[in-house]
Amino acid sequence: MKKPYLLLLLLPLVLFSCSSGKKALQRGDYYQAMSKAVERLKSNPTNDKALKVLKEGYPMAVEWSQEEIDLTLTSNETFKWEHTITVMNRVNRMSDQIRSTPAARKIFPDPKTFSSELNMAHEKAAEDRYQAGLHFMEQESRESARTAYSHFERAEQWIPGYKDTQEKMAIAKELATVNVVVEAVTVRTKIYELSSEFFYNQVFEYVNNQFPSHDFVNFFSPKQAENFELNPDFVVRMEFYDFSVGNLVRSEKEESITKKVKVPLTDSTFVNKTYSAKLKTYTDEVISGGRLNYRIVDFQNDKLLRDNLIPGSFTWVNQYAIFAGDEEALSDAQYALTQQKVVPLPPHQDLFIEFTRPIYEQLTNELNSFFRRYR
Repeated sequence: MKKPYLLLLLLPLVLFSCSSGKKALQRGDYYQAMSKAVERLKSNPTNDKALKVLKEGYPMAVEWSQEEIDLTLTSNETFKWEHTITVMNRVNRMSDQIRSTPAARKIFPDPKTFSSELNMAHEKAAEDRYQAGLHFMEQESRESARTAYSHFERAEQWIPGYKDTQEKMAIAKELATVNVVVEAVTVRTKIYELSSEFFYNQVFEYVNNQFPSHDFVNFFSPKQAENFELNPDFVVRMEFYDFSVGNLVRSEKEESITKKVKVPLTDSTFVNKTYSAKLKTYTDEVISGGRLNYRIVDFQNDKLLRDNLIPGSFTWVNQYAIFAGDEEALSDAQYALTQQKVVPLPPHQDLFIEFTRPIYEQLTNELNSFFRRYR
């Protein structure tokens, strides 16, 4: 059953690979018809159907392409030279296919190629984008500057180094970019000696990775903002408060355990034996938690744009046990507990780091959600 099924799967691929392009030509898909016909002639230079498709279809494909170019250039279509370039490139690809296939080249030894026309089209396309960039720069808004940047970028793609495009891109990017200062995280406590530097560094690294330099959002530390004499658009302020670290809760549980097992006396006889033990299990839990208040402020008018509280918590657990009686009464898990020991409680700083992890996850998601509208 497997072989016929495999043949059914392969059949469409075989038929496609053997296609001469006739059906594509009949429905007016000239480029696909030419591509299939030429590919067929590469493997079978005397294939009558493919030869016929090529002879009939190639002149129609060239004629249709020229008509498409003429219609496009006489229209009011925006950036019409870009569509013209697309059509010219299709014709050039057909030419490359024919010139690289001896059987096709015998029929059309000098296929149509756009060369100087294509260079001119690139010039025109670059100029269209350049002028569009200038138009949006005149509107003097952050959004229009962003649009202008994309037009200048397209002009640079059509012709690298076109006019002063790179200089215009730099100006547009500066006008379009949002500058954000991320202030240090405040930790208000007289009980613990805690540092939030690790948390700040993680947040700062995250936003800079999410919004790389080619985006329209730049993040700065207060020190960087001071060095650059920056007048920011937004400021992110964060403060930990209402938190506690290292609250120890110790509990114990005592239980009696019995286990009956069959013990062999001889090869064929067994007796039941009962093992018993008393197990005392100790559980140390250190509970830590708190909240982060973060605010996003429009620096230009001191308007509060976002004010949110994010809770976080972490519970450190250590469990160990002692027993008296028969070891055989214990399960593997119970015996493993008896091998555990009392361990020192973690430092407050480590517990502080742990309970801020879920806060970090939510904070970075919310910062990404807020600032991605400007990217």
